[in-house]
Amino acid sequence: MDQSVFLPQGDFGQIFERLREAGYRVVGPAEQEGALTYDVLESADDIPVGLVDRQAPGHYRLEQQNHRRRFDWVGTAQGLKPWLFVAEQPLWVAREVEGGLRFEEVRETPVPTAVIGVRACDLAALALQDRHFLDGDYPDPHYRARRESLLLVAVNCHRSADTCFCVSTGDGPEVTFGADLVLDELDQGYLVKAGSERGAELLARLPGRPVRGWHKRRAKALRKQARTQQRALPSRDLRGPLYAARDDMRHWQPVAERCLTCGNCAAVCPTCFCHRVDEESPLDGSLSRAVRRWDTCFNDEHSYLVGHVVRKSAEHKYRQWLTHKLAIWHDQYDRSGCTGCGRCITWCPVGIDIVEEAERLCREVGES
Repeated sequence: MDQSVFLPQGDFGQIFERLREAGYRVVGPAEQEGALTYDVLESADDIPVGLVDRQAPGHYRLEQQNHRRRFDWVGTAQGLKPWLFVAEQPLWVAREVEGGLRFEEVRETPVPTAVIGVRACDLAALALQDRHFLDGDYPDPHYRARRESLLLVAVNCHRSADTCFCVSTGDGPEVTFGADLVLDELDQGYLVKAGSERGAELLARLPGRPVRGWHKRRAKALRKQARTQQRALPSRDLRGPLYAARDDMRHWQPVAERCLTCGNCAAVCPTCFCHRVDEESPLDGSLSRAVRRWDTCFNDEHSYLVGHVVRKSAEHKYRQWLTHKLAIWHDQYDRSGCTGCGRCITWCPVGIDIVEEAERLCREVGES
């Protein structure tokens, strides 16, 4: 049974209030230093109104428009990753005690968190992060605790940025799974649909009105409009051409001449999970602390092995990132590690385009 209501624009704050009443910290889009990011909000009024993002390779700008829509942007600078797989995570502490050492596990009680504004590509990325951190015999306890306390209010995209290609990966722009509530934003208000039992409970407490036929027709037309995208990966499974190009470095030199190996692409990618574990201790040596921190295959230390950096050049580093993302993930998780959000294109300082690089490699391998 379709559980949905129409919420007038003036009643949007009711979603926020019901979440707060249920004990959730509310996170949503906030403008910071010229970009939209997810941040803790005090009220629905903290969500910017009328902002549109303009994205292109190496380019991101926010523009103020003359309308009252809150979600007319396409993507935040970061997805959900920083709220689950945090950039810095203490793991354990070893303390010096009489007769030896005592090891203590770092335990946390995450604050129940509701995120408003999540897009389909980021829900697909979250499903991939779930597989990495939660599947298997040893699920990550820190990630699991945050994941279990998370509620997601998603928004269907009604337009795409120039850097989006989620249609070609099969991950958007319409939300089909993973959210507790799903919104379609119209000028007059919101179609609100439950996606889980928790979402249905929340929906029942909203002052919604019956959904009219024109509401559905307008939302469907806007979702269809968002499927028009300028970019598309040549295939959802690129193992063949990428593995064929692996040993011929001539395929990787063109992109390496531009790549700064800064790691921006991995930092903003909603699925990248590379990390390192650092050991820290005060000068008196009384304890040692293990801390997990984000890392990237573009760092020399990431491939350091017995006194040797395995991937030293830009060719080797970019080859590792692209091949892992678009090919090796299929062997690990039965699908690509890319959900088509386009962040790596937007936030690359030199505008390297993952879609263009994949197309070029496929073309060169086919011609060789």
